[in-house]
Amino acid sequence: MKYFREKKPDGCILCLIYEGSKEVEDLTVYRSGLVSVTVNLYPYNPGHLLVFPNRHIQDVREMSEQEEREMSRVTKLTLDVLDDLFSPTAYNIGFNMGLEAGGSIDHLHQHIIPRYPREIGIAELIGGKKILVESPYDTAVKLTEAFNSFPSQDSVSKGC
Repeated sequence: MKYFREKKPDGCILCLIYEGSKEVEDLTVYRSGLVSVTVNLYPYNPGHLLVFPNRHIQDVREMSEQEEREMSRVTKLTLDVLDDLFSPTAYNIGFNMGLEAGGSIDHLHQHIIPRYPREIGIAELIGGKKILVESPYDTAVKLTEAFNSFPSQDSVSKGC
């Protein structure tokens, strides 16, 4: 896949995604006035998403009350969409704030990682490599359609 070989852009990748910059791959599957959801370009599993405030902040304590409520609402919506589309059996959900915590993007974002039974296969154990089951581009198309068709939406969805 070409995105593994490309140079990283200058600036905040999530801000560039939100701004619609042509410098970055935009795999946004949902956007409200305060929060966006994008497919992780380097997913651990199909459906690995990043939920982030549209405003550039670095710490969860910087979120306004409105952003907190919207992050919570969009997280719940995202879980419902992922349940319908991929039927995971569990989730890892969390923030990695700071380099030492595993944060590689200097813009607050929450990972939502669907988990499935028997994720690790023999090829992964022998080769020491993660096998990408589904392209993040294919995942983005599926999720955009799912968000757009999900009932009771009052926010604007954006396709990729």
